[in-house]
Amino acid sequence: MAEPARLPVGARAMLVAGAFLVATSLIGCSAQPQSLADYIAAICSTPFRAAPENEAQYLAENVAAMTKMMVDMGIRPSGDVDADFVAMMVPHHQGAIEMAQAELRYGRNERLRRMAQEIIVTQQQEIAAMHFALGRSLPVAPVPAWSSATVTAKKEP
Repeated sequence: MAEPARLPVGARAMLVAGAFLVATSLIGCSAQPQSLADYIAAICSTPFRAAPENEAQYLAENVAAMTKMMVDMGIRPSGDVDADFVAMMVPHHQGAIEMAQAELRYGRNERLRRMAQEIIVTQQQEIAAMHFALGRSLPVAPVPAWSSATVTAKKEP
């Protein structure tokens, strides 16, 4: 029987460090019960309260993206490790896409804006690859309200 694939040492260290940060954050949780989304939003927004006003919208979008990502990654195990992996990784990648889109909307550093564009493309490709690896087609995304397809589809009364 073949050995299961192992993460590189650096990736394992990052995973352990991330788990440690989550665990220590949970230990510091107040006695007041909260939803996971409220708890994550509180953690994400705490250092941003002193941010300048011109950065508030960017930070709000990032907190929303991170909160949605963390909540959506909390799946109910299906009994299929591969399907569960994809179910958790897709929201993770989507969170990266949304954060990169915020950088494109508000960022000024051209190098970082190019990196954000690359993040969007590569994360979308990886989402597609994971779906296809499971033999699934891509889910149909809703058309954004601002898209030209929506504008041309509207009929005048």
